[in-house]
Amino acid sequence: MLTTYNATNGEFIHSNGGTWKLEGDIMTEKVEFHTDNSELVGTEFSFKVIITDSEIKIVDSNLIMNRIDHGAPGKLQGAWLMFGRIRDGKTQLRDTSRPRKTMKILSGTRFQWIAYNTETKQFMGTGGGTYTILNGDYTENIEFFSKDNSKVGITLKFNFEIADGKWIHKGFSSKGAPIHEIWNVRE
Repeated sequence: MLTTYNATNGEFIHSNGGTWKLEGDIMTEKVEFHTDNSELVGTEFSFKVIITDSEIKIVDSNLIMNRIDHGAPGKLQGAWLMFGRIRDGKTQLRDTSRPRKTMKILSGTRFQWIAYNTETKQFMGTGGGTYTILNGDYTENIEFFSKDNSKVGITLKFNFEIADGKWIHKGFSSKGAPIHEIWNVRE
């Protein structure tokens, strides 16, 4: 996932991403979402990269991505797909192989969620920022939010656990609604 936003006011500018593979110094991306050009969804791009411990440089481009952390502390580091919700005590599961996805990617210190559909090529929304984990609480600090800049600066706190490989958290959404979500590692 590659995202651009204004760090001063949280204005969302762009996001694109999908699956990536690296063979030698050639990176290949299969686009799953692209906020500027939905026609790119489903296409593959290959490009030469130079990877060091601190950055990834795309050769023949001005794009340099700096490492923000090394995945630590990392308890939730990785890509997660929304697997289900618990409402009124009833578990409602989703088939994560379907084209409509809500994904959350976490480094050791940062998070971003995105909702998209690979079949319709629709982008529904994204948001992200920093997060912390302390005493069973997962806390998000929102730095950008594509649908509503007024959410920038909000802190959301969730009680969480990892059970049977699933990330389960419970708290309140950015709109103040109670949520109880189940996330599964993306394979």
